[in-house]
Amino acid sequence: MPRSNRPRRNVSGARPGKWAADGPELDLERARAGIARRESAPDGDWMVRTMTARKAEKQYICPGCHTAILPGIAHLVVWADDHLFGDAAGLAERRHWHTNCWTSRTYRYR
Repeated sequence: MPRSNRPRRNVSGARPGKWAADGPELDLERARAGIARRESAPDGDWMVRTMTARKAEKQYICPGCHTAILPGIAHLVVWADDHLFGDAAGLAERRHWHTNCWTSRTYRYR
């Protein structure tokens, strides 16, 4: 019996690989950046979110070194998780830090 050059059909009747071409490609950098993580330190509990270089569109001043974080530079967005006036107040007082400034700030407490 001669073989057919047609691709075999699944049980659902769809051709193999059809769904892979239709869906959008997953952007792992974007998926990882949207999740805030909780960090505990001697100065309190903090929520920390990574801001990728692609998403950094404005200029900020880092509270650690008091220099500018220019657009297109990856950095961290940090806010207090245990704010006295609640979560909304902590989020409203969020600050943008250089990654190195944020990680080295804990060495002052050791």
